[in-house]
Amino acid sequence: TAVESGTRALQYLGLDGEQSNVGFDALKVNLIITDYTMPGMTGYELLKKIKESSVFREVPVVIMSSEDVLTQIDSCLEEGAEEYIVKPVKLSD
Repeated sequence: TAVESGTRALQYLGLDGEQSNVGFDALKVNLIITDYTMPGMTGYELLKKIKESSVFREVPVVIMSSEDVLTQIDSCLEEGAEEYIVKPVKLSD
């Protein structure tokens, strides 16, 4: 499932504090891939919310960004991101 923002991702996962339309008990989430730069919140902020959740804490989160900023990458990895991929991705990578 794809959503257009971090806020919508939180709504979909039932982590926005509101009643979700999706029964998150029935969700089977194996991997979350997010961009770092999104409307409303950063991928880092989304990552923090996911890792605070007892339901989704163990789900691997991959962050993609066109920004190759070492402090940003380190912060995401320290917060629990499985991987931080710098775009554009090349086949040789």
